[in-house]
Amino acid sequence: MGMWNRAAETMSRDELEALQLKGLQKTLRRVWENEFYRTRLARGGLSDPGDVKSLDDLRKLPFFTKEDFREAYPLKMCCVDRRELMEFHQSSGSTGTPVVMAYTKNDLNQWAECMARCFAMAGLEKGDAFQIMPTFGLFNGGFGCYHGCRKAHLFCVPASSGNTERQIKLMRDFRVKGFCSVVSYVPRIMEKLDADPTGDHDIPSLRVGIFGSETFSDEMRRRIESRLHIECFDIYGMTETGGIGTTGQDCRCHCGIHVWEDQYITEIIDPNTGEVIPDGEFGEVVFTSLTREAMPIVRYRTHDITRILSRERCECGRTSLRIDRISGRTDDMLIVKGVNFYPRQVEQALMEIPGVKDEFQIILEERNGMTEVTVNVEAEPGVTGHTVAKHLRERLGFLPKGDVFPVGSLPRTEGKAKRVIRR
Repeated sequence: MGMWNRAAETMSRDELEALQLKGLQKTLRRVWENEFYRTRLARGGLSDPGDVKSLDDLRKLPFFTKEDFREAYPLKMCCVDRRELMEFHQSSGSTGTPVVMAYTKNDLNQWAECMARCFAMAGLEKGDAFQIMPTFGLFNGGFGCYHGCRKAHLFCVPASSGNTERQIKLMRDFRVKGFCSVVSYVPRIMEKLDADPTGDHDIPSLRVGIFGSETFSDEMRRRIESRLHIECFDIYGMTETGGIGTTGQDCRCHCGIHVWEDQYITEIIDPNTGEVIPDGEFGEVVFTSLTREAMPIVRYRTHDITRILSRERCECGRTSLRIDRISGRTDDMLIVKGVNFYPRQVEQALMEIPGVKDEFQIILEERNGMTEVTVNVEAEPGVTGHTVAKHLRERLGFLPKGDVFPVGSLPRTEGKAKRVIRR
């Protein structure tokens, strides 16, 4: 299977750990020069970065969170001279002060390197046409794909978001082999193809779909692959780690997300106690960057729930550890009638019902101190709300209300789908 950087992607465990320790010590020396970091680390018990002499010593350091980034807005966490900065991206800030990530030239090269590895992992090669559907702007998705395309020598189709008919036309006209988007946008593409009045319902050149920023179920993956005749890949990364693809992607074996261990240290912690938990157990993933310059992260709590699947060599030949696909976020977990569940579990259950389509909403209403749940779905004639509610009870352990709507009735979005609505 193709690799972009075979030497880095096939290091032995001993080589990786030696490289990680060196990178960790370098990162700590860098952030120690920044007052914001130094204050936080000292408050957490670190008196000198030289005290970290092994990878095990990482556990002695305090955690950083999104609130640190927000408090440091815009550039209090910057560890280089302002004149070295070349670009920045930020989260939407829809729930408060936005999270900013700034980049030096080397940071942009690191991002491009990670993305080039992801593209090669998906089977894309020099000259292949790749369509970028995430927005170009402050959100990192569009530019991350663009930097990666340049690095991997792909033929970049910078479509940005929206205008589904144009997206399909571009894919056909330029014989696009791969594309990247949020997964909740793909049903829009499939609907447009199905409704094509000319009877042309396929995109013959398409082989690869890379999806990030949202969790999605295995059943949704199978539906997309079957309808578009492509192979789906789950790409991972966030603003705080440097953007899309910086922390990894699944390979063509689809046996977990490979984390770029020469770039990041991965820990899985109990979200309640903060203690590192054994491989195989689900918890919150924590990342520490090893090579970033402007705004490195140290023990950053992502809120993403996953587990370490393996540290052994994968069948694809890569030796980096593999984590499970993200099952949800600690702050997205819903609790209804004593049952804990994530929106992805609802999606998985709905996709199992014959006739149910891809669009759905989870409506939460507070009444008399109790949370009532209604799941709105689009479905073909014959599917009833009772059928939906009964199946969800079997899968989730409680009985929600189920409302069924004709296909095309529920609202669509060009970006991330809003699956949970609180009233």
